[in-house]
Amino acid sequence: MYTDEMKRAFYSVTPPSNFGVQIIDNEHFLTVKASARQFFSLVDEEKRSAIEYMVRVKKALEDNGAIVMLVREGGDEV
Repeated sequence: MYTDEMKRAFYSVTPPSNFGVQIIDNEHFLTVKASARQFFSLVDEEKRSAIEYMVRVKKALEDNGAIVMLVREGGDEV
């Protein structure tokens, strides 16, 4: 369950420009979904920042009791 504390923790992590993720509440765990198209359009250093951002988001949510799965959407056509 996506609690208010988890929501605050998520929004406390600043995303890099041109990148964001979607949080999906699956009742017993949270999915942090990134767009493959958006990710692959980034240049090298931006990709590193995006990965670091996803790791920080995962940790922030887990620190507030969530079980988190990182996934990507798309990618076959990229």
